Amino acid sequence: MTFLRKIALGLVGALACIGAAQAQTGDTLKVATDATFMPFEFQVDGKLTGFDIELVEAAAKVMNKKVEWTTIDFKGLIPGLVAKRFDMAVSAIYITDERKKVVDFSDPYYPGGLVIMVKKDNTSIKGPEDLPGKKVSVQVGTKSVSYLQENFPKVERTEVEKNQEMFMLVELGRVDAAVTGKPAAKLFAKSRPTVKVLDKQLTVEEYGMAVRKDLPELTKELNAALAKLKADGTYDKLVQKWFEAGN
Repeated sequence: MTFLRKIALGLVGALACIGAAQAQTGDTLKVATDATFMPFEFQVDGKLTGFDIELVEAAAKVMNKKVEWTTIDFKGLIPGLVAKRFDMAVSAIYITDERKKVVDFSDPYYPGGLVIMVKKDNTSIKGPEDLPGKKVSVQVGTKSVSYLQENFPKVERTEVEKNQEMFMLVELGRVDAAVTGKPAAKLFAKSRPTVKVLDKQLTVEEYGMAVRKDLPELTKELNAALAKLKADGTYDKLVQKWFEAGN
């Protein structure tokens, strides 16, 4: 093989790699969410809104990318990433060791944890120690399911597809409690005087943006964008808007 031919083949290979990388990420971020978890993600008149939605849009702007949203049930988010249906999933997803086996995560972007919601007049559940033997609603595919399985096997779980269903079962008295993420539970309780969130948390965890494992550069870009949003004050403004305003 001549020297010039080697150079030509090398250039073709390099261009192919560049083309593949561009095709893989491009100028559009394909992001999936389950838009049923206020204040993180929900819909108003068919339009996506919420803390996660605005944070992703802001990060994408820093990365010079557009966002293409897909809304699916929470239980399909991680499998969808594994199947490469989209690039990332953002839906108040807890960073767990189990999930990290199949997807990558951004740096943590908000603190959370599992809490217990009950009717305000409930006197039988004052803390986690009172959960065994009770009926508890949880959302399918969330950390709440596995947490109760492992730590409270005597709980009678009622698994539902949507976050709103989980809360409504408590309000209607069809279950004794719901176990879910603190921010959403607090927001719901704030709007419904008939329910309350117990002070003692079950867990203290952090939310992260899930990314396909074959897109490590995207995870790096995402972390850099989040860092910039925190540095320039954009992140704090979103936190104030969605979690602290009116408190």
